Amino acid sequence: MTAPRPPRPKKFLGQHFLTDPGLLGRIADTLGATSDDTVIEIGPGRGALTTQLLKRAGRVIAIELDRELAPMLAERWKDEPRFTLVEGDVLDQDFGALAGGPYLLAGNVPYNITTPILFHALRRPRPARAVYLVQREVAERIVAPPGSEAYGALSVNVQALATATLLFGVSAKAFTPPPKVESAVLRIVPLDVPVIAEVEEESYRRFVQAAFGLRRKQMRRVLRTVWGCDADEAKRVLEVAMVDSTARPETLGPEQFAEILRCRGVRE
Repeated sequence: MTAPRPPRPKKFLGQHFLTDPGLLGRIADTLGATSDDTVIEIGPGRGALTTQLLKRAGRVIAIELDRELAPMLAERWKDEPRFTLVEGDVLDQDFGALAGGPYLLAGNVPYNITTPILFHALRRPRPARAVYLVQREVAERIVAPPGSEAYGALSVNVQALATATLLFGVSAKAFTPPPKVESAVLRIVPLDVPVIAEVEEESYRRFVQAAFGLRRKQMRRVLRTVWGCDADEAKRVLEVAMVDSTARPETLGPEQFAEILRCRGVRE
């Protein structure tokens, strides 16, 4: 019996399928999964990366939103006890609860919702390691150092919680259909001791986002605008945090943003 033809890629879901077995194997290798590991896969699509993950991991939990692809995946691995399919939106899933313990994370992340997925995956309990196939520009922003053109709120918020590494690029020609941008494989490993504590995470994220909305302004002006404080209070906070009041957000590292937040005493 001939297998049913998979549905056409859906533009509104940002679907671009990678089919090169060599590249898929290389991506799976970078995750470093063993038979002792549970891997959560974001957006398995037609199951190409899933196949490679099942060769390496002890268990694969795949989250698929596409209602046409989900039953095909379920049928394909109906006799594989190490495979579990979750049909739904990845942003609605509790990864820790799904895994029931430590887990790794992998996926070809839709470009239109990359940032929300990355932040969702950095919620506790975090994966021991995560490997994503993302738009190259986004990967470059995440790994960018302070003072560089690509450095921004995304860089700071990820680097405060994890070490991010751009591993290698992937040509648009490797996908079906080819996207209009180049891609890259990004590995994110949570820090043993994050720059910020759990209670600070939401306040920190909001502060950093607001500060980079004023990235060309000096920090004394940023604090006055973001917090509505007067000049003396802004000066005091920056002095205690040992941050130059004339510095701009794009030059500060994650630790400096954390110190400013703590010196203000924000706990939301």
